[in-house]
Amino acid sequence: MARTGLLLGAALVLGACSQDPPEPEAVSTEIPEELQRVELPEVAAAEAGIGTPLEERVATIGLLNKRNNETQDLEMRPGEQKRVGDVIISLASCERTAPWEMPQETGAFVQVLVRERGSQNEFNRVFSGWLFKNSPSLNVVEHPIYDVWVKDCVMEFPGEE
Repeated sequence: MARTGLLLGAALVLGACSQDPPEPEAVSTEIPEELQRVELPEVAAAEAGIGTPLEERVATIGLLNKRNNETQDLEMRPGEQKRVGDVIISLASCERTAPWEMPQETGAFVQVLVRERGSQNEFNRVFSGWLFKNSPSLNVVEHPIYDVWVKDCVMEFPGEE
């Protein structure tokens, strides 16, 4: 009798295991009404006092020619391009964290164009992105001849002397 009960219990357990699990139901979530279409006030950077306007910032970009081991520092403003031999460096923007923010970080959005070998004016873009002074390995200019990195971004914040 105990054997029959055990077999019946095992058959019941195995029978329950063969059923497929119920399908999960998708739960709809919505953005609360008070958070929808929040209009932010438009405040110019000068009025907000958050830092130097973009056109007044100056970035120092380091350029290394690995063939002849020549290093140059290029001082550039956002929107400016400089050509050094077969390479063109274009600076779109530079930023640094405010002195009271941690960790301190300096970065620049740079484009690097290198002249195609054997051509007069055909340049290929080899890099376009942000370079960071304190994290140079985060975004690297990968080129066999040239290395480019950000050294500084000069800008001022309110209360900074």
